[in-house]
Formats: sequence, C-alpha cells, structure tokens
Amino acid sequence: MNIDGKVFLVTGAGSGIGRELTVQLVAKGAKVAAIDIDLPALEETLKLSGPHVDIFQIDIRDLEEVAKLPIKIESKFGRIDGLINNAGIIQPFVRVNDLTLEQARRVMDVNFYGPLALIKSFLPHLLKQKEAHILNVSSMGAYAPVPGQSVYGASKAAIKLLTEGLRSELTGTTVGVTIVFPGAIDTNITKNSGIDIPVSTSDAPEFSMTSAKDAAAAMIRAIEKNSPRLCIGKDAKMMDLLSRLSPIFAAKLIHKQMASLLK
Repeated sequence: MNIDGKVFLVTGAGSGIGRELTVQLVAKGAKVAAIDIDLPALEETLKLSGPHVDIFQIDIRDLEEVAKLPIKIESKFGRIDGLINNAGIIQPFVRVNDLTLEQARRVMDVNFYGPLALIKSFLPHLLKQKEAHILNVSSMGAYAPVPGQSVYGASKAAIKLLTEGLRSELTGTTVGVTIVFPGAIDTNITKNSGIDIPVSTSDAPEFSMTSAKDAAAAMIRAIEKNSPRLCIGKDAKMMDLLSRLSPIFAAKLIHKQMASLLK
C-alpha cells in the first residue's frame, strides 16, 4: 500500500505507539484522524504532527460514538483508506480468581469489542477504495500466557483470531489485513490502564524494550508490504517460535520471568 495521500484512523493516538504512528504516517504524506480518550494527550500529538491531523476525543467502548465516526472523518478528509486499531489496556496484575468481572469486561471492551465496532463501522467504506488496509494490534500475550494477565491475553487472542478470519474473508478484495504481536514496548500502557505495577524485587527480570518509534515504523512497513502478521521485538519473535515448538515450555518460561509481578 502506498501511504502517500491516504487517510488513516489511528486509535490510542494520544501517546506511545499511536502517537508515533500518527507522526510517521503524516511524514509519509498521509492524513490522520487521531482517536483517543485523553484530549490533552491528543492535543499534544496534534502539535507534533501538524495540520494534516484532526483529533477526536472518543471512548471506543461507546458504540454509538464509534458508529458516527465514518461520517465525521469523511466530512473532514473526504475518504478513509486505513484503520489502525492500536488502543489497548492491560488488567491489574492479579490472578483470575481475584479479578472482578467489571475489570475483565473493561479489558474485553477496549481490546476486542471496540476494535470490532470500528471494523464494522469502517469496512463498508474501506471496500470502496482501490487500496485500503486494516491493522490490528494484538500482543505476545496472545500466544505466550502471562500470569496475572490472563484476561488481557484472552482479549488479545480474540483480536488475533478475528483479524486472521477477517483477512481470509477479505481475500480477493482491495482491503489488506495485518495482525501485530508486540513484545515489551517502551510506552505508558500501565498508566493509561490505571494499573500500578508491583515494586520489583532483586530477582525480578529486566526487560529489553522496543521503542515506540521503532514499533510504529515496523507497523507502517507491514502496511506498505501488506504483511499478514508482524512480531515486534526479540522477545515476541522468540516466544512466537517457542510457543509453536513447545507451548508448555514457553508457558513455564514466561511464568518464571513474570510470576514475581503477581499481587
């Protein structure tokens, strides 16, 4: 897909990967509808991105507001060529037994039902374009179970299978589809999720994180190449391989590294 001249919607554009996606897409000649629940953060993204960006303060759990977005964006930019479902939250680092259904529902709403609603709202418009793309952000946690993040992992596994099924359904159309599996990325997802990470101990693992800038650049390249899937970071690539070769060993390895974070 040629990015130049295209119009993209990016969720979670107020910070982290979403902000980097917005900045880098504009640098490649695109226009961006930047979506986030945090208006001050969106305004900062706008300052960094320039006049080819319009911001929309929306909670993607609000299905009525999501349904209105296509008209709002087309009235501003005249078209929509790409949808990037980047927004996501984690759950509190607790066992399933200690997680409330309200907390679980919030994670599923943001990580799965929000993106699904956006796909449903924008797909009819994308299918009208000569060239269009949908990119959904899953997680390494979709295939490598993390203790204390079981529902988060379930939400990301759900978006993984939805994306893969969608790609199959859209074979032969002008809409490309990519699923992304980031590993540890240097963003403020814990703060945006309203989660406090327990204080680490001396034997807690140290993580090598991929920068949000590098992650966004990799995602844009995947869109340009119409790549079906993308693992970001050495950790995501390694666990992708291990989870295929020996899922039990992979799960034990993650547990050894992450169990100290459980409350």
